[in-house]
Amino acid sequence: QVQLVESGGGLVQAGGSLRLSCAASGRTFTYYAMGWFRQAPGKEREFVATINWNGGNTYYADSVKGRFTISRDNAKNTVYLQMNNLKSEDTAVYYCAVGPLYEATFRQGDYGSWGQGTRVTVSS
Repeated sequence: QVQLVESGGGLVQAGGSLRLSCAASGRTFTYYAMGWFRQAPGKEREFVATINWNGGNTYYADSVKGRFTISRDNAKNTVYLQMNNLKSEDTAVYYCAVGPLYEATFRQGDYGSWGQGTRVTVSS
């Protein structure tokens, strides 16, 4: 069973940047899509970004497109989320998750293992 550990969250001013990391252990996740989701206070968890197994395809929520970049290093079993030009509405707990084999998807129901989350707070 895959275990996911997110890191890199913290407090940042609006306009700043953070890079989140998600390290997987337990088994290889090389052939699985990976995704980032977030849950803001009082809101439901929502899709942020996803990447297919080899990094060739990525998809983003409209709210983060052009500001966030998802990437992965299969040799390190790690997926990243580079977040630039952060806004106060990006404040949330960010979760990574293991998706289906090969192809990326934005559907939460397609994701199995989830990390414990890392908190991002953007001050305005």
